[in-house]
Amino acid sequence: MTTLRFVEKLRDLVGGVDVLLSDIWGVVHNGLVAFPEACEALHTFRKRGGTVILITNAPRPADSVQRQLRKLDVADDTYDAIVSSGDLTRHFVAEHPGRKVFWLGPERDSSIYRGLDAVLAPLEQADYIICTGLFDDETESAEDYRGMMLQARTRKLTLVCANPDIVVERGDRLIYCAGAIAELYRELGGEVIFYGKPHRPIYERAMELASGRHGRPVQPSRVLAIGDSVRTDLAGAHGFGIDCLFVTRGIHAEDFEGIDQLDPASVKELFGHPPRALTRELRW
Repeated sequence: MTTLRFVEKLRDLVGGVDVLLSDIWGVVHNGLVAFPEACEALHTFRKRGGTVILITNAPRPADSVQRQLRKLDVADDTYDAIVSSGDLTRHFVAEHPGRKVFWLGPERDSSIYRGLDAVLAPLEQADYIICTGLFDDETESAEDYRGMMLQARTRKLTLVCANPDIVVERGDRLIYCAGAIAELYRELGGEVIFYGKPHRPIYERAMELASGRHGRPVQPSRVLAIGDSVRTDLAGAHGFGIDCLFVTRGIHAEDFEGIDQLDPASVKELFGHPPRALTRELRW
């Protein structure tokens, strides 16, 4: 294992790369404002003939994600397509018509059911759970749901996690996501189905879209993932057999403060499987 250094420019890494699979939250924006240099880097890669697929654990359909990006002034020509964990979760709901769903999550995620014949029901009557997040992620943590998860386990309900992230940035704060509740439920012995990174279906869909735009199958060796989470972005890329550029400005920012390079022991401790390179923020 070699020493990992920081790179300043995306252009130094994309020789021989046809496709970027980029995370959104923490790479393109922080939930409140977009990162202009990151947007410009992705746009420039596209102008030079590359394909950019945004892959996100957002528990909403891709068109809802796009509307949020527009509100943050992320231009449509920054990317070619969006693949969201929300879309994959919608497929699960569509494949189980007539079954009762207990929805655990904030009202802002309601678009996940748009156009679907979803029967929402209380936990006591539900056939399974869809978790898109916490009811109030400003004040709650997963521990607030322990009693509810114990009740669900007693009923042997499957929990479908529409966002495997544990935490995400909101401005300069970290807030809990659906993944925190899903991991608690799994620790309690409950059955969990995860949609989104680091699990294969979201990468398979992204590669399908990228190959369609290139008119031929895209080889993993010509793909670079970009993300700021060890648990989802880096682990997902490694599991799928593609390289990863790790952005340190996101949820792991404190771990990299004041560090210019990482020795092999630190790489193993922080990452397990190392990324191809580190960068503080995405820029061309």
